[in-house]
Amino acid sequence: MSDDPTPRAREVIFGSQQDRIQQRLDDLDPDLGGYIRDFAYDTVYDRPGLDLKSKELIACALLTSLGSPPELRTHIRGAMNAGATEGEVRGALMMCVPYLGFPRTVAAFEVLRQHLER
Repeated sequence: MSDDPTPRAREVIFGSQQDRIQQRLDDLDPDLGGYIRDFAYDTVYDRPGLDLKSKELIACALLTSLGSPPELRTHIRGAMNAGATEGEVRGALMMCVPYLGFPRTVAAFEVLRQHLER
């Protein structure tokens, strides 16, 4: 166990939902859940170079491009958990308009709206 008090990226991103999200992934397939945890979060997300807030704002834009509302919901929450303001999330999503068009961006703003209403 590490003496480093810095939380892992997935702890910040998932917050109180970490166990539920990991269980959902493990229920789909235990190997898949482990790969996502160990590679995507504990390797890629924990790399130096960008702060976690920036990584999450990029993830929000990428998930908008993929049209993945459940994952986008997780990463909007994660961006805000990592310190992004509502305005910064809106700014990241707005950057999708010239590259992805209005339909995907409108759908992403709907996910943000639902998140903010909780």
